[in-house]
Amino acid sequence: MAKTFHAQLLTPNGSEFDGNIIGIKVPGTEGKFEMLYNHAPIISTLTYGKVEIHTAEDKIITFAVSGGFVEMNDNDVTLLAEEAIEAEKIDIGKAKEELDKAKKALHDKLNDRAVAESAVKRADNLIKTALGK
Repeated sequence: MAKTFHAQLLTPNGSEFDGNIIGIKVPGTEGKFEMLYNHAPIISTLTYGKVEIHTAEDKIITFAVSGGFVEMNDNDVTLLAEEAIEAEKIDIGKAKEELDKAKKALHDKLNDRAVAESAVKRADNLIKTALGK
């Protein structure tokens, strides 16, 4: 039986996950990586991508995250995400509308380009996560 450790996924809106896990995959800004029991202590920034939590009950829970931080120390991992939406709760139709709107905003010189690019990344990540990509 695999050894478990504690994990929390927190956003400004509250806790999205709190429980014992077997492993967790995160989208670090320098690349994706996985943490298992007794992983070396680490602090990393997160980028747009998906977090996959392998629970102690042998289920995989997937979240779309929009940046933040992750810390692993003494078999306790904490993710502080700007946003985390469980894949099953993502409205793909709405995400596609957001992507179209964000792409149009990229071409409008009156809009802040960085804000528009961030909106494109967020919507694209929601769609990919919901579709399991």
